Amino acid sequence: MTALLITLLLVNAAFNALVWPRFYGRVAKDPRARDAEGKPTRFLIVHAVLIGVALLLAAVSAITAIVALATGA
Repeated sequence: MTALLITLLLVNAAFNALVWPRFYGRVAKDPRARDAEGKPTRFLIVHAVLIGVALLLAAVSAITAIVALATGA
């Protein structure tokens, strides 16, 4: 059971680390991301925050999995 949870944490971390940065690239290029003056819109800010949270969760998942592996949990 523990090995399954460690694997799940690592898969979650890898998925988030691979998918969300690429998604940010698409969001940043979207015409809704900047206003006429070139300033970031709520669309870009909200997506940047959501992506940041996803990457934070990826880091926490990876660290938790590594600690579990190191401690033999």
